[in-house]
Amino acid sequence: MTHDQTIGLESFPQPRPEVESLHAYSAPLEGRRQMLRLDFNENTIGPSPTVVEALRGIPADHIAIYPEYNGLREAVVANLGLPLQPDQVGLFNGVDAAIHAIFHAYGDRGETLLTTSPTFGYYSPCAQMQGMVINAIPYEGPQFAFPLEAIREALQSAPRLLLLCNPNNPTGTRLAPERILELAASAPHTLLVVDELYEAFSGDSVLPLANFNAMPNLLVLRSLAKTAGLAGLRIGFAIGHAAVVDRISRVTGPYDINSFAVTAAFAALKDQAYVDGYVTQVIEARRWMAEQLQAAGLLHHVEGGNYLLLWPQQPPAEVDQALRQAGILVRAMTGKPLIDGSLRVSIGTLEQMQRFWAAYQRITSI
Repeated sequence: MTHDQTIGLESFPQPRPEVESLHAYSAPLEGRRQMLRLDFNENTIGPSPTVVEALRGIPADHIAIYPEYNGLREAVVANLGLPLQPDQVGLFNGVDAAIHAIFHAYGDRGETLLTTSPTFGYYSPCAQMQGMVINAIPYEGPQFAFPLEAIREALQSAPRLLLLCNPNNPTGTRLAPERILELAASAPHTLLVVDELYEAFSGDSVLPLANFNAMPNLLVLRSLAKTAGLAGLRIGFAIGHAAVVDRISRVTGPYDINSFAVTAAFAALKDQAYVDGYVTQVIEARRWMAEQLQAAGLLHHVEGGNYLLLWPQQPPAEVDQALRQAGILVRAMTGKPLIDGSLRVSIGTLEQMQRFWAAYQRITSI
């Protein structure tokens, strides 16, 4: 019996109706550290040695000081090599916090979130927290093509937010940056948010083409989690018109990003060669995995991002559990529209994918 059941629901202050009916985004987080982690699309080898050295060099007395962010926005701009100003970069406790802040600043009861399906699972709970209506348009056909015409039509009703993950997680669907800019230009009263966490693995970024002063309804999300290996430290960026970045930043805490994340971000941004090298390894391994799956005649889908979808011939839960027993974690897409029955497999290095493939062949007898 839970504590709620013991005291009765009427015995404590009630939350907003949106929160009471909310099914929060959740994912298993425990017991993963000794495994080959191909379940959360993380960097599979860890951050640059430069980052580790910087973290170890933090003086003990600095832990007692509130974090300072001077120069970090400038470092992001320098790393991107684009004509941006520091006030066009928002700093957040991971992109998840940026997404939450976007909904907090711009989402409202009865307004509409337009997005695709299936996509990153945190968008919908954030919309539900604000009492928004969700219009999730499915990807199309066996190749999960982007539903461009359907999105264009839905934009005519001026939804408050359009969230696009590009390339999309979990389908890998890619949409050309030019098409995204066309969508933004066609809907000036809709804030179009492009989640580019996996952009490095495909190169499909709107940032080199974007003019935020001419298109203030466009916002781009970036992170150092998937490429630079800082997922455990939580730091992300929102890049757009300075006024929009300011509004989103207003609904966050003054010290949401901790000092360790700031130190690591400075170091990671200075060591782009490490990030580029890791991305190259992942792309090579992704190509190799696609060749193995094609040769084996297995139903699969691989396009953008550092992940692929694989439909096992045996019950997915059994394959998932057998892989876990072999020390390898993948993510079952159970219940997700269009891809129920598949496993999402993150792509690591070639050596790591060879280990996965050997285990998968043994478990499924192919």
